[in-house]
Amino acid sequence: MNKPNNTSPQKMPRRDFLAASAVATTAVASITVNAKQADGKLVVGVMGMQRGRSLVDTFAKHADVVVKYVCDVDSQRAASAAKLVQGAVGYTPQAITKWEDIIADDEIDILVCAAPNHWHAPATIVAAEAGKHVYVEKPCCQNPWEGEQQIAAARKNNVCVQIGTQRRSSPAIIEGMEFIHSGGIGKVHAVNCYYFSQRGSIGTGKPAEVPAHIDYERWQGPAPRQPYVDNRVHYNWHWFWHYGNGELGNNGIHTLDMARWALQAEFPTRVTSTGDRYYFDDDQQTPDTNTVSYEFGDKGHVTWFGNSCNRNGSGFVTVYGDKGSIEFHSAGGYTVKDGSNKEVKTASSGQGQPEHVDNLIQSIQAGDWSKLNAEIEIGHRSTLLCHLGNIAHRVGRVVDCDTKTGRVLGDKEAAALWKREYHEGWEERLTIS
Repeated sequence: MNKPNNTSPQKMPRRDFLAASAVATTAVASITVNAKQADGKLVVGVMGMQRGRSLVDTFAKHADVVVKYVCDVDSQRAASAAKLVQGAVGYTPQAITKWEDIIADDEIDILVCAAPNHWHAPATIVAAEAGKHVYVEKPCCQNPWEGEQQIAAARKNNVCVQIGTQRRSSPAIIEGMEFIHSGGIGKVHAVNCYYFSQRGSIGTGKPAEVPAHIDYERWQGPAPRQPYVDNRVHYNWHWFWHYGNGELGNNGIHTLDMARWALQAEFPTRVTSTGDRYYFDDDQQTPDTNTVSYEFGDKGHVTWFGNSCNRNGSGFVTVYGDKGSIEFHSAGGYTVKDGSNKEVKTASSGQGQPEHVDNLIQSIQAGDWSKLNAEIEIGHRSTLLCHLGNIAHRVGRVVDCDTKTGRVLGDKEAAALWKREYHEGWEERLTIS
């Protein structure tokens, strides 16, 4: 990862929301409470109120943070999230439906983007260009080109961008990785990753009127326009290539990030994907059963097995060395076994979300993005494993990669999936020169 220059991220001016006295009475009540909370604190706006509800709660409870906005294109979800914060910490953030209001507010220090995948990179880039720091949910981007632009935007504007692979900040998982890197299980040569769920069918969607409480035009944002269909919003977009990245990008990112961390590897040499949709004859495009294999030369080998529609399995991440193994648990923690498969050590902790948020806050306060545990360059390289696995699946063959950049080698069809098409004006807006 590149080292930061000597210029600190933009300094946060002290806040006084009470100065905005010319607003409506209800708004004054909300902002007055925020003013009392925000003295000397970082001011946050959170975008996307599905995964974002959990993040709102974590940020709002941080001693050095005040949440000013909760935003969702669904006005009902935004209002519900504002009540969540009020119940947790005693003040009510503003519930809004236009994410642009967060970017335009000079008082905002941090944008938290937990909107759908096709928004992750665009929101990050626009926020960075406005001088905001960013916490962006995984995967950090909808396609590899966007990840490259995110890194460029973060460097150009010298802001902190943390990706939401929160296990990078889990105390027990950090301890386990340090054990691996110190030679605790010998020379590491393989990592196996797993994901099990029991998702049902999404059926066959039908064109429908957009519900009055949803701003579908804003929901689509940078993506080329498609008619509203009744089985896409709010969650099932994950299983369509136009918006999402399948289970590999949805949940595989967590385990693949840990695998790359364990191997201390950057880009793979080859990627292979097998699997398909087997469980339901419905609208979903992405595989429900998938095995992806990554070769990292002398660093070792990684596999990811995803079984989206059957929970009858176990495991999360297992790292194999020539002196034993270490199994990491989804909830946080690990178990070490020696070469005879005898358990010799165990530890546990949470998944690391509060610690991950705290790591971002401390990095901003220190003016040093290199202190981030999941800085955007780390996040891009881990997310890229998901993209490369999906590219290999979509073209139906092995994909060879440049070990210095991760880019596809010698396959025009596969290389064409490095980038997507955009709604008018968005490609130019996202291109960082």
